[in-house]
Amino acid sequence: MTTGSEAPTGLSPCAPGQVQVARALLSVSDKAGIVDFARGLAELGIELVSTGGTAAELAAAGIEVRAIGDLTGFPEIMDGRVKTLHPKLYASLLALRDDPAHLEAAAAHGIEPVDLVCVNLYPFERTAARRGVSEQEVIENIDIGGPTMIRAAAKNFAFAVPVVSPPSYDAVLEELRTSDRQLSLQTRESLAAEAFAYTARYDAAISRWFQEKHEDFPPLLVRAFERQLELPYGENPHQRGAFYTQIGARTHLLSQVAQLAGKELSFNNLLDLDAARALLGEFVVPACVIVKHNNPCGVAVGSTTLEAYQRAFACDPISAFGGVIVFNRRVDEETARAIHGQFAEILLGRGFDDAALAVFADKPNLRILDDRERRRDGLYEPSIRQVAGGVLVQDRDSSNEDREAMEVVSERRPTEEEWSELSFAWRVCKHVKSNAIVLTRNGASVGIGAGQVSRVDAVRLAVQKAQSPVAGTVLASDAFFPFADGAELALEAGVTAIIQPGGSIRDAEVIAAVNRAGAAMVFAGRRHFRH
Repeated sequence: MTTGSEAPTGLSPCAPGQVQVARALLSVSDKAGIVDFARGLAELGIELVSTGGTAAELAAAGIEVRAIGDLTGFPEIMDGRVKTLHPKLYASLLALRDDPAHLEAAAAHGIEPVDLVCVNLYPFERTAARRGVSEQEVIENIDIGGPTMIRAAAKNFAFAVPVVSPPSYDAVLEELRTSDRQLSLQTRESLAAEAFAYTARYDAAISRWFQEKHEDFPPLLVRAFERQLELPYGENPHQRGAFYTQIGARTHLLSQVAQLAGKELSFNNLLDLDAARALLGEFVVPACVIVKHNNPCGVAVGSTTLEAYQRAFACDPISAFGGVIVFNRRVDEETARAIHGQFAEILLGRGFDDAALAVFADKPNLRILDDRERRRDGLYEPSIRQVAGGVLVQDRDSSNEDREAMEVVSERRPTEEEWSELSFAWRVCKHVKSNAIVLTRNGASVGIGAGQVSRVDAVRLAVQKAQSPVAGTVLASDAFFPFADGAELALEAGVTAIIQPGGSIRDAEVIAAVNRAGAAMVFAGRRHFRH
């Protein structure tokens, strides 16, 4: 067996995938597992070459290492900014060992073989995400030599091996032990694919950091996503599905969310959970949102979680069957007992009393999620939707217009109570699929008309679905009324105040209908389509 002192000094001819690993270069920022990996390599007689902090870590563990400067004949300089960027290293990593011309060039220039590189990169993402970090510190965490080594070995995977992930260490060592220090072409290609994905993620994070300093809609939109969950299936059982989180995002749908009970989450669960949490984020006071098929079917605020739930559920008990229920407060036993009789897919709260969890002990399929995330979500992240061959990018609809920005267009002005109610209805309406009509009373939805192709049909649906009298409710419409018929239908049912964007060529007809009914109407001056 080759020992470290017997490591070859020149490149030998070799067929693809037949390289016997004799020398490895280790240079890592994340040192988790590196000592055990290095010790395993050394026990196989593989010579270890290392840089800076990694070399110090290994030496402190009693593992013999060779300095990178000894391999290249050039010292580490400029505070470590230059240490691996040398032709002797890259000629070794990129040489085709079945090409006589490459071997001849290597011999002429004294190139020593490096068969494996174990590299992970400066913690750019973690550094850039820190509050108060200086621009200079972020820039210093842009790795140059590391990605270059990784890419060189990955490109030439038939003769060199890139290892970038600590979870890969054990598998790589095991194959080296059982295969006389060789790695199969299949393993090499798999490690190369992982390596290129790793550097792509890294470059995407850097590109994003620079872009966000200057442009909201850059000419080239670069994003990377990491698989967070394998899902049992997609929207339908015959479709595959997975949940990916965006690299560099401060939070995501399941960040700091602990699943306390229930089945694994599904594709549709996550879609509905996203819609529910977005709407829940509109409220500071205790609130409950119930979502079914990506539309709210019950929304309410209350003095307690129990009151908020009861009022939200009362909006549309039939549609709430099999829905997602979310709270912005802790769930207590009393609230749990009220929910227990309802079939729900997901229950999310900001904590659960032990007694509340005990209530659901006989519901093993109910997914109970504890929301422990206290950071603000990505309100300023652009909204990205995939279409055939591309994506549509827009600002998020995160605006909350205040009263001063709105215009009262009716003869009667809204009362203070109506103003408060119109604000609530307007916030809910923003999260309902277009065409959207929302009827509310006392901080609770009464009827919701969602996803209709006609606005008058959306009004009709909202009125029909109301479980309590419509008289005395207010109405929010996500876009203007193209004709007076929709407003007239609501007014006949007893709506006393309306909020809508305005802007129709028939606005005067709609205003006249409101005035005839003695109701109030406000133009928000902004629509809230949600397709």
